[in-house]
Amino acid sequence: MRSERGLLIVLSGPSGVGKGTVRKALFNQEDIQFQYSVSATTRNPREGEVNGVDYFFKMREEFERMIANNELLEWAEFVGNYYGTPIAYVEQTLQQGKDVFLEIEVQGALQVKKAFPEGVFIFLAPPSLSELKSRIVGRGTETEDVIHNRLTVAKEEIEMMDAYDYVVENDEVQLACDRIKAIVVGEHCRRERVAKYYKQMTEVE
Repeated sequence: MRSERGLLIVLSGPSGVGKGTVRKALFNQEDIQFQYSVSATTRNPREGEVNGVDYFFKMREEFERMIANNELLEWAEFVGNYYGTPIAYVEQTLQQGKDVFLEIEVQGALQVKKAFPEGVFIFLAPPSLSELKSRIVGRGTETEDVIHNRLTVAKEEIEMMDAYDYVVENDEVQLACDRIKAIVVGEHCRRERVAKYYKQMTEVE
């Protein structure tokens, strides 16, 4: 299937739903050719996270300079920390015809949708709120106050899923990956993305 410009695939959902886990599992599969756009954040690295691979970890002052210089496609402040997507890499990669995969918070995804309405927006949902709480508690990195705040925000974010194109339940990581891959295949076959190429076949030289 032919398409001149790559797809911008945005995966987001509540904190603790497993966005990072699904993204890593997805990118470990051999048939995946997405380009991952690493987000910037001011939060502290979790165990095993690598700067420049999982996130660009920034000091607050540095992040605010990036905001002032319009270097971010989107940004948001979430539970006391900034998160954002550097714009230069995203635009360059799309122009090369490659698919860019963003894993970002809900606030950021809604900003991206305003700038790139042609993107593919996927909401990763938990099987239940009780399961979501178990996953957050299971990290062992959050205080009771932070856990309460994250669950409160999660309820608000679930109400925002109407802004997305697709909803994928993260009941099992591999099933969630399979659903996301099926969505991307379908999007590459959308008429409005490929019609220009095929209509050129009928033009008389």
